[in-house]
Amino acid sequence: MTAAMVEKQPTGMRDLLARQVIFALVVVLILAISASLTIGPIKIPVLDVIQHYLINLLSGSEESLAGINLRDWIVLSEIRLPRTLLGALVGSALAVSGAVMQGLFRNPLADPGIVGVSAGAGLGAASLIVLGGTTLAPIVSIFGIYALPLAAFGGGLCSTWLLYRIGTRGGVTSVATLLLAGIALGAFAGAITGLLVYVADDQQLRDLTFWGLGSLAGASWEKVFAAAPLICTTLFLLPILANGLNALMLGEAAAGHMGVRVQRLKNISIIMVAAASGASVAVSGGIGFVGIIVPHLLRLTIGPDHRYLLPASALLGASFLIATDTISRTIVAPAELPIGILTAFVGAPFFLWLLLRKRGLSSF
Repeated sequence: MTAAMVEKQPTGMRDLLARQVIFALVVVLILAISASLTIGPIKIPVLDVIQHYLINLLSGSEESLAGINLRDWIVLSEIRLPRTLLGALVGSALAVSGAVMQGLFRNPLADPGIVGVSAGAGLGAASLIVLGGTTLAPIVSIFGIYALPLAAFGGGLCSTWLLYRIGTRGGVTSVATLLLAGIALGAFAGAITGLLVYVADDQQLRDLTFWGLGSLAGASWEKVFAAAPLICTTLFLLPILANGLNALMLGEAAAGHMGVRVQRLKNISIIMVAAASGASVAVSGGIGFVGIIVPHLLRLTIGPDHRYLLPASALLGASFLIATDTISRTIVAPAELPIGILTAFVGAPFFLWLLLRKRGLSSF
């Protein structure tokens, strides 16, 4: 079903279709979580997971462990469950952030990286990886394992703050200026990151490469608890912006006449996207294209109504990243393929298709 066909449907039919899609996505997410928990070098049937693991988690009873051995319990509780939850958090955050940015910029090619979060977070992480043993050693000694995600998150927030200061004049934020400044700041952050790569040693180069490609391999309960507050808060608050984003599709002037406080909408949207995507990049590295693929696929299916688009993006983004992570850790087992490679492998052709379609050259 094309976007034009969706737009021509009566409002009631579009709402019904959107609800049906959201229900289907809930089922898909459950299946993706089940597959992630059970597929791996140690095969654990999904019924065993439900019966012995989830029941134990909810009831706190030791009796439910009777049919599952200690090794499987450790694999599920300490490796697979935090990794699956982190994948769901990161995927939903990136997808919803992409949907918000596309609505704010009124451009289906926008994604969270457009506000400079990814480039700033990458610079923060690269700085700590290369300088963590010298200049930034006090930070590492104070924060320990949290130093890298904190450095990435701080870099993302700093770049977003600088971008906002550049794009705002007289209390009014220019979307066009934000776009151009985001490109410039991304290039500048990339240049500094390149300089750090130049002076890095072999081990630091390896760490930089794998962090830049993105992975959930280092998932832990600590990372889940560190990222969950920011991401969950953003996911709960962003749907409040749905009606404003819907009005903004008609243009800023029209949205203002409809009672939407456009400047406040821009401010909240940018801050929320920076928080959600910054926290995601901090715990998972650079995972690209999720913010482009997921919202645009859903917009083609259920239309541009953000009341449905935002929750649907969260569900599909979580399912997509969980499924991609499951493939990345099994396709070349016992080794592991960085998840950013797979998302780029899928996302890059999709991005090119969007460009061709936008120019009326989809049959090229």
